[in-house]
Amino acid sequence: MDLAYIPSPSTGVINLGPVPLRGYAFCIIIGVFVAVWYGNRRWIARGGTAGTVADIAVWAVPFGLVGGRLYHVITDYQLYFSEGRNWVDAFKIWEGGLGIWGAIALGAVGAWIGCRRRGIPLPAYADAIAPGIAFAQAIGRWGNWFNQELYGRPTDLPWALEISEGVNREGGLYHPTFLYESLWCVGVALLVIWADRRFTLGHGRAFALYVAAYCAGRGWIEYMRVDDAHHILGLRLNVWTAIIVFLLAVTYIVLSARKRPGREAVVEPAAAKAAAEKAAGGTEEAAESGAAESGAAKTDLTKPDADKTGDQPGDKTGAEKPGDQPEADEAADTADAGAKAPQKS
Repeated sequence: MDLAYIPSPSTGVINLGPVPLRGYAFCIIIGVFVAVWYGNRRWIARGGTAGTVADIAVWAVPFGLVGGRLYHVITDYQLYFSEGRNWVDAFKIWEGGLGIWGAIALGAVGAWIGCRRRGIPLPAYADAIAPGIAFAQAIGRWGNWFNQELYGRPTDLPWALEISEGVNREGGLYHPTFLYESLWCVGVALLVIWADRRFTLGHGRAFALYVAAYCAGRGWIEYMRVDDAHHILGLRLNVWTAIIVFLLAVTYIVLSARKRPGREAVVEPAAAKAAAEKAAGGTEEAAESGAAESGAAKTDLTKPDADKTGDQPGDKTGAEKPGDQPEADEAADTADAGAKAPQKS
């Protein structure tokens, strides 16, 4: 008897009247929201403006969804185009089936278009959104839990995943590879955030670190899965893809660090220009205000004091005013009277 395991939901769809809410799609939407929100915070911290990440995501997300679906359909074409299959199912993205390799590749094309329209370097944008993409993958993997897909080999571990009997699957307890990858993606995001702060990564190296770290985990997790897949030289196709992409990412980090060390000083030219103009305008206003205050002070220093007029030594204006010497006039009158009076012997 199994005392502990991770149960799977009985259904991946919740119907709100005529509107079906699918767990897989819900996880993808939440993941995109988190990636854009956190990427916007990092972009502003790098000197960009709010809203730029969302504007470019309008291009990147649709391209990424199309790319992810194309990769899945091409690499698992037998699910849609073999005998007894309906090719229309290839368009039913809500039933699961998004290849991260195609999503990142074509999503980068959409981001490139959005960046060109805004005059922004793509590597700087990629560095800003890299941890957010990893967080989005961590959330999106729970969509596989809702669909009871992409699990690993049978196991009796306490955290085994219960899979119910269904089409193309056998009920039992299996390794929850969706959970392994979800936790790994959280670790990748934290690694990129730490390394970016510690080493000041720039020119796309933070994004390359995310790619390399994700591939390292995806390789061993993919090796545990038991769902149908194409094999080359005994290894699953996605294992080979992880190895090749990992080597390319590491090579880019090494060459980029030698050729373009450091980080971009300006990530959004329009924002930098607006900030410079605002700073220049503030400096001019301060200079004009200072000049006005200096002129006012000079006027106060040169203005004569009307209250003190005539009190200064040698002030002739006050001395020439009539009636200013009453005592002198009285002395003159007394002298005249004494001269006219008879003198006693």
